[in-house]
Amino acid sequence: MAYEATSERLTGVARLRASESVRVALRAFAWSRLAILLVAVYSALVVGSGGVPAANEQRYDDPAYTQPLGGFGDVVLSPLAHWDAVWFLGIADTGYESADSPRTAFFPLYPLLTRGVAELGGGSNGALLIAAFLVSLAALLGALVLLHRLTSLELGRRAAAPAVLLLCVFPASLFLGAPYSESLFLLCSIGAFYAARTGSWAWAGAAAGAASATRSAGLILVLPLVLIYLYGPRSDRPGEGGPLRARGWRASLRPVHTLRPDFAWLALAPLGLALYAAWLGIQHGDATAFLGAQDYWGREFAGPLVGVWDGASAAVDGVRQLASGSTETVYFEQAGGDPMRVAAINLMLFGFLCFGLVATVGVLRRLPFAYGAYVVAALMLPLSYPVEPQPLMSLPRFLLVLFPIFMWLAATAEERGATTRYAAISAIGLGLLTQQFASWYFIA
Repeated sequence: MAYEATSERLTGVARLRASESVRVALRAFAWSRLAILLVAVYSALVVGSGGVPAANEQRYDDPAYTQPLGGFGDVVLSPLAHWDAVWFLGIADTGYESADSPRTAFFPLYPLLTRGVAELGGGSNGALLIAAFLVSLAALLGALVLLHRLTSLELGRRAAAPAVLLLCVFPASLFLGAPYSESLFLLCSIGAFYAARTGSWAWAGAAAGAASATRSAGLILVLPLVLIYLYGPRSDRPGEGGPLRARGWRASLRPVHTLRPDFAWLALAPLGLALYAAWLGIQHGDATAFLGAQDYWGREFAGPLVGVWDGASAAVDGVRQLASGSTETVYFEQAGGDPMRVAAINLMLFGFLCFGLVATVGVLRRLPFAYGAYVVAALMLPLSYPVEPQPLMSLPRFLLVLFPIFMWLAATAEERGATTRYAAISAIGLGLLTQQFASWYFIA
C-alpha cells in the first residue's frame, strides 16, 4: 500500500511538471512568434525589400513558392519565406532534380513532412507554404516543451522557464518559425537527449535518426548518446556502478554502466543519413551528392577550427573597412553587396563566435559531459568548413540549435538575477535581425 501511494504521488508530480512544461512553452512560443511576425510584416510593408538580389533570381526567391496566396496571405507569410526557404519549398514541390543540384545539400525530412501536410490541403503551392510554417511551428512548440523538461532534470525547475525564454528571444530564433529545418532539427536533438536521459533508448535512437534525416549534423548525436549510455546521468539506472574506488584519470574513463541489448537502438542514429545517401545513389547515381553541393556556397574543409582564425581576421578587416568610411577601398574579399554592410556582418558574426566559445566553456563546466561534447563536436563542423568571403556565415543558425547553450545561459542568468536583462538585450537583436531578414537582407 505504501509503495502504491508513493507511486501515485510520483505520477501526480510528473503530470504536474508536464503540464507546467506545456504552459511555459505555450506562453513563450505565442508571444515570441507573434512579435516576430509583427516586426516582419511591418518591415516588409514599410521598410521594403531593399536587399532583394538583382533580377529576383529564383535561387533566392521564387514568387510561385513565396507569394502563392495573394492578398492578405502573402502579406502575413511571405516576409519570413526568404532565402533558404525557397530551397525547402522547391524540394517539397518537385524533389531534388539531379545529383549536381544544390538542392541535395538540404536533407529530406523537413520537405517530406511539409509535402505530407500540404497534401491534406490539396498540394498547391499555397498549401505548401502554409504547411511549411505549420511543420516548423509545431516542431518548435514540441522542442520548447522538451527543453523545459530536460532543463528541469539537469539544472532544476528554476532554470527551466528561463531556458525556454532565452531560446525564444535568441537573435537567430526567427528561423524557428520560418520555412527552415531548424525547429525540426531542434525537436529531434532535444528529443534524443531527453529520451536517453530517461532511459527510453528506442526513442533516443529514433529521434537521432530523424535528426540525421534533417541535417547532416544529426550524425553527431551518436557521440552524446553513447556517453550518456555509458557514463550517465541516467534516470533508468541511477545507482548502477556506484562510486569509483580507484582514483586518477584512467579510472574516470571506466564506463559506469554496462552494455545491454538496448544499446543496439543507437544504431538507428545514422539511419536517416544512410537512407538519404542510398536514395541519392539509386535515384541519381551519387550517394555523396550532398557533400559536393556545399561547393555551391563556397564551404570547404580548411583544417580543424581554422574558421576561428578566419573569422577573427574578417572581423579585423571589417573594423578597418568601417573605420575608413569609404567603399572605394575594400579590405577583404567581397562576399557581395555593399562593403560597409559586409564588414558589419562579419563583425556581428564574430560577436556570435565569441558568445559561442564562452557558452561552450560554460556548458562543459556546468552540465554533464555529454552535453559539452555535443556542443564542441557540433561547432567543429562550421568552424572547420569556413566560407572564404565570409568565414562565419550562418553561425547564428548553428548556435541556435545547440540547446545546451541556453540551458547553461539560463542557469547563469538566474544565479545573477539577470534573466530579464539578458532576454531584453537578446530580444533587441532578434528584432533587428527579423527586420533585416524580412527586408531581404541576408543575415545568416
